Amino acid sequence: MHWRDRIEQNPEVMLGKPVIRGTRITVEHLLEKLGSGWSDTQILESYPHLKVDDIRAALSYAAQSLSSDETILLAEISR
Repeated sequence: MHWRDRIEQNPEVMLGKPVIRGTRITVEHLLEKLGSGWSDTQILESYPHLKVDDIRAALSYAAQSLSSDETILLAEISR
């Protein structure tokens, strides 16, 4: 499975953000859920039309996107 099989962009859907094919669920939304601690199971229960491969595709898309973009350096937080 390649992420291109599951992720699409259409300027008329969610302002052109990458979404899971055939849905309005953005890659960004899935990453936010995963980043806030949601498990795959919780996501799939909340969005029953999604598959595990959709979550994997979102992660793969994000990884590839980051590998070809500029690195954004975060300011060190002083304590």
